[in-house]
Amino acid sequence: MIEVEARGAGDATAELVERLVWTCGRLGLGRATLGLMVVGPDEMAAINGEHRGKPVPTDVLAFPVDGPEALDWPADGPPPELGDVVICPDAAEEPLTTLAVHGLLHLLGYDHEVDGGEMLALQDRLVAEAP
Repeated sequence: MIEVEARGAGDATAELVERLVWTCGRLGLGRATLGLMVVGPDEMAAINGEHRGKPVPTDVLAFPVDGPEALDWPADGPPPELGDVVICPDAAEEPLTTLAVHGLLHLLGYDHEVDGGEMLALQDRLVAEAP
C-alpha cells in the first residue's frame, strides 16, 4: 500500500495523491510512504531559501529519504519512506500532476541535471500513460 500524507489545496491535492499512488504502482512500488505539500509562493520561497540558498519560489522540490533503495526494499520490513514532494502552483509552468511525477522521480534518485535525459524521458512516459 502506498500512503501519502498530504497537506495543501483541497481538490488539487487529492488529484496529486492519486497520481503519486498510480505512479508508484507503475514503477513497481507496492508499498511506501511519502509526503506531499502544496504551498503558496511565500512558503516555497522560504523552503527553497533554507534548503538550496535560493529564496525565491520554484515549482517543485523533493526531499528524499530512502532514495533508490526503496525500489528493492525487503518485503519483511517496514515500508520505505520515500521523502517529501513540495509543489507551488503559483510557480508552476507545467501541470501539477507532471510536477508530482517529477518530484517522485527525484525521491527515487533520478536527476535530470546529470543523467542525459533518462529522468525526463521516464517522466514523459509516465505522464502519457496515466489515466
